[in-house]
Amino acid sequence: MAADIDQRTRRGRRAAYAAFGVQGLSFAALVTRIPEIQKAHNLSDATLALVLLAVPVVAGLGSVLAGSLMPRHGSGPVLRIAQPLVLLSIVAIGIAPGDLALYGSTALFGLFVGAVDASMNAQAVTAETRYGKSLLTGFHAVWSAAGIIAGLWSALANKIDMGLGTGFAIPAAIGLVVSVWTGRRLYPKAMEATGPSDEQLKAAAKRVPWKPIIIIGAAVTCMYIADSATSSYSAKYLKDDLHASGFVAPLGYVAYQVFMMLSRTGADLLVRARGAAKVVAAGGLIGGVGLLTAAAAPNPAVAIAGFAVAGLGLSVVVPTSFSAAGRLDPTGLGIAVSRVNVFNYAGFVLGAVVAGAAASNLWIAYAIGAALCLVVLVTARGFEPTPVAGAGPNPAVAERPVV
Repeated sequence: MAADIDQRTRRGRRAAYAAFGVQGLSFAALVTRIPEIQKAHNLSDATLALVLLAVPVVAGLGSVLAGSLMPRHGSGPVLRIAQPLVLLSIVAIGIAPGDLALYGSTALFGLFVGAVDASMNAQAVTAETRYGKSLLTGFHAVWSAAGIIAGLWSALANKIDMGLGTGFAIPAAIGLVVSVWTGRRLYPKAMEATGPSDEQLKAAAKRVPWKPIIIIGAAVTCMYIADSATSSYSAKYLKDDLHASGFVAPLGYVAYQVFMMLSRTGADLLVRARGAAKVVAAGGLIGGVGLLTAAAAPNPAVAIAGFAVAGLGLSVVVPTSFSAAGRLDPTGLGIAVSRVNVFNYAGFVLGAVVAGAAASNLWIAYAIGAALCLVVLVTARGFEPTPVAGAGPNPAVAERPVV
């Protein structure tokens, strides 16, 4: 019986890896061709900014809706339904015949992306809980790896002048096959941990201090402002401001993700050797240098190098924020981590606002991102908070509403 349970646990983990990979593929396939979407629909910079801003806002709604369904049905069924719909919505964006269709399909993309984010992370948490060790960084590394592949695909699609519909349909078809094939292996509700009641959460939340979380959250918000501007606008910046070719424009995102993935593979070792505060401070400084380099870049090659350096530095902020939050949560319910996640969403939305406001001169957005890295540097000491009595060092990440 134990062998059967272990085999089922391994299958669920592999299926969750696949879900992260498909999500990274779909997100990168879309954002690295934003300049082509803008050109195809003749969107102004202001209109494009509003469209991109709507994605994280609607994604938040999708995450909440998924959170309301998962306690009853489990995260597996939600993920099996939402992920194919993400892929279909990307194809719909590519073949949208007019602006109204574009807006509607983009809103659906945001809604389903939010649902997938919540449900796939719940699957990852189940894997981590059943294995009894930290696995979340590995899941996000798979996300980055798939994003790198999608970015390279977009570069090729631009080079051969492939239409948006075909360019989105091919990775979407691959993602659909993977999602449908592996979806049946996801963890069922019976294997997922039973969460606490709302009353238990409210009582436990009073034991988690807000002040140190706000310090950590300030750094996380600043990191995600820079990340949002880089993810959604780097291709546009390279193409419109620095006159890169369609082949080169997606490579800024690719470089950013490559060095983010490489950095995360060794970040845990550095934290154990040097401490979280020093690693985060160094990350903030390196990220700021990278963004400043991108902002002042005279040509695409220098900007791409700047994005790579930014990814190298900024990648350490979020994983260490989760570890720091764990020292502040004596309940073991992931409440502190859930509160930190609020700052993730805030940063991504604010990043879309900042980049959208500076869409005609995107170097300003990256200069602002570089300046905000100083906040990461200043708040780095907060990533080694005084542990709250009874708190564990590495609680499971809970994708639950914040009380």
